[in-house]
Amino acid sequence: MKRIIHFISLLLIITLTFLSFYSLLPKKISDLNTEKTSFSTERAMKQLEVIAKEPHFVGTKAHTEVRNYILNELQKLGIEPQVQEGYTFEQWGGYGSLVKPKNILARIRGTGSGKAVLLMSHYDSAPHSSSYGASDAGSGVVAILEGIRAFLAKEIPPVNDIIICFTDSEELGLNGARLFVNEHPWAKDIGIALNFEARGSGGPSNMIVETNNGNSNLIKGFKEADVPYPVATSLMYSIYKMLPNDTDSTVLREDGDIDGFFFAFIDDHFDYHTSNDVIENLDKNSLEHQGSYLMPLLNYYANSDLSKVKSNEDYVYFDAAVVNFMAYPFSWIWPMVFCAFILFITLIIYGLKKERLHIKSIFKGLLIFLVSIFISGGLLYLLWEIIKLIYPSYLNMLPVFLYNGHWYIIAFVMLTLSLVFSLYQKYTTPEDTPNLLVAPLFVWLLINVIVASKLQGAAFFIIPVYFGLLGLFMILNQESPSKILLTFICAPAIFLIAPLIQFFPIGLGPNMLYVSSIFLTLLFGLLIPVFGYYENKKIIGVSTLSLGLLFLVIAHLNSDATPDSQNQNSLIYYYNMDHGKAYWATYDKSMDNWTKSFLGEQPEEASKYIGNAAGSKYNTPYSYAKETDTIDFPETVIQIKKDTVIGNLHYRTINISPKRNVHQLRLYTDRNIDFRHLEYNGIIFKPDSTETLYKKRRSKGILNYFIGEGESLEFTYAVPNGTEPIFTLKEFSYELLNNPYMSVSPRPDTSMPRPFIPNDAIIIERTLSLY
Repeated sequence: MKRIIHFISLLLIITLTFLSFYSLLPKKISDLNTEKTSFSTERAMKQLEVIAKEPHFVGTKAHTEVRNYILNELQKLGIEPQVQEGYTFEQWGGYGSLVKPKNILARIRGTGSGKAVLLMSHYDSAPHSSSYGASDAGSGVVAILEGIRAFLAKEIPPVNDIIICFTDSEELGLNGARLFVNEHPWAKDIGIALNFEARGSGGPSNMIVETNNGNSNLIKGFKEADVPYPVATSLMYSIYKMLPNDTDSTVLREDGDIDGFFFAFIDDHFDYHTSNDVIENLDKNSLEHQGSYLMPLLNYYANSDLSKVKSNEDYVYFDAAVVNFMAYPFSWIWPMVFCAFILFITLIIYGLKKERLHIKSIFKGLLIFLVSIFISGGLLYLLWEIIKLIYPSYLNMLPVFLYNGHWYIIAFVMLTLSLVFSLYQKYTTPEDTPNLLVAPLFVWLLINVIVASKLQGAAFFIIPVYFGLLGLFMILNQESPSKILLTFICAPAIFLIAPLIQFFPIGLGPNMLYVSSIFLTLLFGLLIPVFGYYENKKIIGVSTLSLGLLFLVIAHLNSDATPDSQNQNSLIYYYNMDHGKAYWATYDKSMDNWTKSFLGEQPEEASKYIGNAAGSKYNTPYSYAKETDTIDFPETVIQIKKDTVIGNLHYRTINISPKRNVHQLRLYTDRNIDFRHLEYNGIIFKPDSTETLYKKRRSKGILNYFIGEGESLEFTYAVPNGTEPIFTLKEFSYELLNNPYMSVSPRPDTSMPRPFIPNDAIIIERTLSLY
């Protein structure tokens, strides 16, 4: 009977774990027959077929076509859209980024005179890697279009105005959002913003709060809106703020002090910013999830008092299976931790007096638990490092999640369980269970002290500790407590922590697999009220070891490149006009056969030929290069439009007009040039009060310009008379495989362009002849 009870408890734990994931997403996809007043994913997908039919980054013909399509769709809804365009110029040290975004705006008038609700997403796709932009962020665009259609179909006018903003150039540096927030008068009318994004092509959509103030009123509103499938924890925002990824919502908050939410799904990250970001790979459940956020929140905020959005108080918030969504003030954090410590100490004293606890056994339990944490984390960290050596193609994908990453997650979970169960089998007995539970509770209390001090968003970790204390009380008070009841007492720990075990490698990359192992071991500690009583943990240890090895084999069998899980590679044609030399170059550390067909079996170090690899998101340098034939491309026209001396300053205006399809221009000059004036397409580069922007620039780069259709660059500079700056110009065009002046063999269907770097690019470097 005891074994049956233990088996049932194990099945319950597996069921509760499954439920913690099952509850995250909608289960039914709304089809074309969905009533007109409701959101339909299938209707949204029809629009996405048009938007994501080809890459549409800034400067392409497809980018213009997508903009025109969205304008037409808004007009069909009876809304009169407008296009806001203008240059934006970002300054970082002595470096500037110039873009001319074209935002799509529309406004639905409400019956009241209060603040407006903003619905936002971006319609440009990522450059460099032939991304079709189906998920990022075509999914956000069509979610808003379909949501607005359903909202208007009710024929009930909102109280508040609804502003729709589809930003441009988000992928180039959030430029469209900056143009809107800083230059459009509607931005001052916004009371709250809902922004829809994607950082993958599947999985649940996470709600993140964006605010400069307290979040309490935002969280209260979110709860009152009654979102059916909230995936939202204050921990997510704390982690998000640590990552080098900003969104348009960041601009709203920083430049406009506009509070709001943004929603993004992050699973299947291997499709993010790649040629696989196509409609076929978008998980319809993820788009359905976006709609399940949009409709209740739009209905709620369209008719709420938006003057009450801001607050000075912060809330801890979290979702969990069964209870859906909970929140409480930050002011509760320390009292909850303090009370937990008091209860913990009281139970220790109570257990010692009843002789159910023993000091020696408690310290033995602490040693075993700490060893379990260090061994599981350390050994599995080493295992992943070995795996990367065995599969060098992974190095070209990291830190992006891998195609077979979910198999690795399951394998690492099983191997961690095997290690921990084996340790507890060897060094403990079921009679030790009360003493064994003390150590995990103590460690979790220490974690909560750190959280309360440094990472308040994770303060909900105290909830499973309270249930763990309840479990300890039951064990101390009863010789044979109900294992089934103890299993349900462990449910909050499973609901709150189990999803995080998957989140770390999915959200932060497979290098975080060892963190998942550590979290799983910490979760195991809270499940000791159940697992501790198992008499033969060896069976579970052996079983999970077998499963772990099996899933490693499955991961291996899915490691080869296929048409559905391509390897990533990179290829650049780099032409130095000054030297009359051209090179094939790659960022790849491990080259495949297609790349080798250009660079050969024994390529040389790229640094021998090319000094700087500009434009990589992670400052990735070229790895290898090989000299090749030069090609006579139509030469960019450089004209000196004005050359004057005023006082002791020499002013010169230069016009740069590409005569071929160029998507990006970069300008460089010596760091020590003492510029007194810099102006790009009429926008003046303004130095700070210390004037260090001109005199002490951090690099030779002074401008990065993403060119739209038919645009050119005109820049003016002034230097002390007698100074003669020498400028280097680099031209980028992202059409290597389709350029009319070249004949480049297509990739095999088992590979695709690597993202986050200027890829499939023709780069021409030249010195500007101005003297």
